[in-house]
Amino acid sequence: MNSSIVLRQAAVLSLMLALLPMQTACAAPSDNELSERADVREFAREISQRNGLNESDVLAGLAQAEIQDSIIQAMQRPAESKPWHQYRPIFMNEKRINDGATFMRENAVKLAGLEQKYGVPAEVLVAIVGVETGYGRNVGKYSVLDALATLAFEYPPRAPFFRKELEQFFLLARDENIPLASVKGSYAGAMGMPQFMPSSYRQWAVDGDADGKRNLWLSTDDVLASVANYFVQHGWQRGASVTVPVTLPESLLESPEKLESLLNRGRDLKAKTTLGELRALGVSVPIAQGAENLPTMLLAFQEEDAVRYVVGLPNFYVITRYNHSQHYAMAVWELAQAIRLRAKAA
Repeated sequence: MNSSIVLRQAAVLSLMLALLPMQTACAAPSDNELSERADVREFAREISQRNGLNESDVLAGLAQAEIQDSIIQAMQRPAESKPWHQYRPIFMNEKRINDGATFMRENAVKLAGLEQKYGVPAEVLVAIVGVETGYGRNVGKYSVLDALATLAFEYPPRAPFFRKELEQFFLLARDENIPLASVKGSYAGAMGMPQFMPSSYRQWAVDGDADGKRNLWLSTDDVLASVANYFVQHGWQRGASVTVPVTLPESLLESPEKLESLLNRGRDLKAKTTLGELRALGVSVPIAQGAENLPTMLLAFQEEDAVRYVVGLPNFYVITRYNHSQHYAMAVWELAQAIRLRAKAA
């Protein structure tokens, strides 16, 4: 089946979900235990006062949420925790590359315009949508309301973050007329083809097709323009590199503690070094002289039988703002390059 047809079918399904009647303003609170909890009622009171919401409507919305153990379980075993050699094949495979090349060709005109306007390569925009939702085929199966409520009130490690996102979801529902209880997304509450969190949707989504609305489920123009805007707002540098391979000197490889102090790992993705500092340690970096103050991240990727070292540059850091994972950012970048080559070869 033609990929554009598949995408349209997925979009129609999402639209059917998104256009279900708004329930937050008229539903009466049920016997749902969540909405009776003191901490939940305090949350409803706070966000209502802060944002001019009707507290009864907020409680009515929360009464529709259900705590889902499967959401907490999914949070505790993210794909990004896998070693690189297991994570990479999830996204770097023939189907995702071929589908990406097709998507890129079908949207060539709009992608060219966005690349010229924002400076973000077309293949990077395509790769983001490819990694996030398989080019719109899988926008998520979880209730976004359930996901955000579950993580806001039953997942202490990141409860403050998800309470902020739950608040933003109520505001998004108000501003964009989005039905709280009917929206599907990821187990973390991300939505639409590009999987924007509610705060990102409100702050960085744009109306790419100039129809007066920002629709990240159905409008490919809105989706791609929003991703491009997100990257620019987070510091994307037009025409700059993303990563470069490096060779470490034996002196560094034989000093595990020193090497570990230089490496970026986990969610610690702010640049620890400059290009000049790495070179002073004997690291061979194939970048021309004159950029010694360039912020860099020294990254290690565990292959099956070896460790690959690369330097992440400021644009790599920007990709990690989409998902705070070096594995995620590298998968996006490698998929982008593969898509560009495949689209050109066709």
